[in-house]
Amino acid sequence: MEKLDEALVNLRQDMDDPKKQSEFYDLFLNSTFFVPILEDRDAGDPATAAKGSGGVVPLITEAEGNDYLMLFSTLERLKAWDKDVEDPKYIEVPAHIVTLSTQAPLHWAMNPGTEFSKQFHPEEIAWLREAVERCNAAAAENSGG
Repeated sequence: MEKLDEALVNLRQDMDDPKKQSEFYDLFLNSTFFVPILEDRDAGDPATAAKGSGGVVPLITEAEGNDYLMLFSTLERLKAWDKDVEDPKYIEVPAHIVTLSTQAPLHWAMNPGTEFSKQFHPEEIAWLREAVERCNAAAAENSGG
């Protein structure tokens, strides 16, 4: 069991305990996740390349009328979730970066298909974004920038 898994189990035992919330969210924001991405079908298309789209497109799945960005704490969990693909495409992204780049109404699904899965709702993601922005501002202020 990973530290993040342990923190999630502890959080589930008492969702209102600020210490358990802090432990889980701190570990979450300081973790790097494997995010499945779509195949780059337009890689050889000069028209697409000319538009400068060359970025990575994360896989967004729909469930119960909501769009979810999938986050996996290990490559093994990603591969277990995407059993149909022998070598799934993914990027590794720190959670604090995912937090800053996510806009409502997108949800997150962390480690779906495992006993350590968690859904994040847009309000929770916005709260995390505010926390990351406050930390970044404090760090910039302390570094004189």
